[in-house]
Amino acid sequence: MIVQAQNICKSFGSLKVLKGIDLSVAEREVVSIMGASGAGKSTLLQILGTLSTPDTGSLSIDGTDVLKLDSKSLSAFRNRRIGFVFQFHHLLPEFTAVENVMIPALIGGTSARDARKKALGLLDKLGLSERTEHKPSQLSGGEQQRVAIARALVNDPAVLFADEPSGNLDSVTKASLHELFFQLREDLGQTIIIVTHDDGLARMCDRTLLIRDGLIEG
Repeated sequence: MIVQAQNICKSFGSLKVLKGIDLSVAEREVVSIMGASGAGKSTLLQILGTLSTPDTGSLSIDGTDVLKLDSKSLSAFRNRRIGFVFQFHHLLPEFTAVENVMIPALIGGTSARDARKKALGLLDKLGLSERTEHKPSQLSGGEQQRVAIARALVNDPAVLFADEPSGNLDSVTKASLHELFFQLREDLGQTIIIVTHDDGLARMCDRTLLIRDGLIEG
């Protein structure tokens, strides 16, 4: 299993958000996480993605017990083995598309030449070969999200986490983005975990996990 989580609990003050989540995701699997607003979907995704720490439980990603890593080692692991795509792309406005994609690779120690080559290859794969030198303000919402996906993939992560990745897009762009996730699985063997409210996207996934009252149903 690429992701193995057991008894994940998380509270904020007296509010218990996650009450003992068990979760396993296999290599090349595309899994959606659904639930009502406030059910804990994004909290779970942030814990799985090592952006937040659970109060109790264990978490293994790509064979590494991530909860036992110190902060420096965890940051390095996150950069190398985890990719993130959010509803809002968080691109840096002063940099071009290719420069935005290169940043995680440069942080990870890849040379500028190799990082640029990898970034250009990903942008081409995502249909943006004519937009590589454009800044985010010159790109459509869908194009910006594809740049964000390329950035998330530049270090060949073990898992790609997506939090409402199409929530800010029109229906045509949204459908194209949904298809893209499954193309990434076919082309790159990518494992993907997606938090979504979109029933259509959830139906496309291999499995859908429903969170209710801090637990996964079923």
